[in-house]
Amino acid sequence: MKAEELLERYAKGERDFSRSNLRWADLSEDNLRYANLRWADLAEANLRGADLSRTDLSHANLRTADLAESNLRYADLKGADLRYANLLEADLLEANLRGADLRWTNLREADLKGANLEGAIIFPGFKIVRDENNE
Repeated sequence: MKAEELLERYAKGERDFSRSNLRWADLSEDNLRYANLRWADLAEANLRGADLSRTDLSHANLRTADLAESNLRYADLKGADLRYANLLEADLLEANLRGADLRWTNLREADLKGANLEGAIIFPGFKIVRDENNE
């Protein structure tokens, strides 16, 4: 699917784009709030400055995607592949990153307040585990 087609369908009210192939798509600055992009292939996509708040990106391939300055508030990124992605200054407030692969991801100045990072892989061989005594 091309970015233009997705944006046209989104403008008409469609929200389910699960399993879509959007590799290399340019969706920078676009509004995709509440979209279902579960299992979508967004590898190398340009999502810089996009509004992805409350978007379901669970299990999506976002490897090497540019998400700098994007709004990912309350987004579901559970199990997403974010290796080598650029999340510079991204807003991840209350985002679900449970089990996400964040190895080699640029998280500089990203807002991770309240984000669920349980089981996320941050460094090779390093996984965040839940502390039962300090939830």
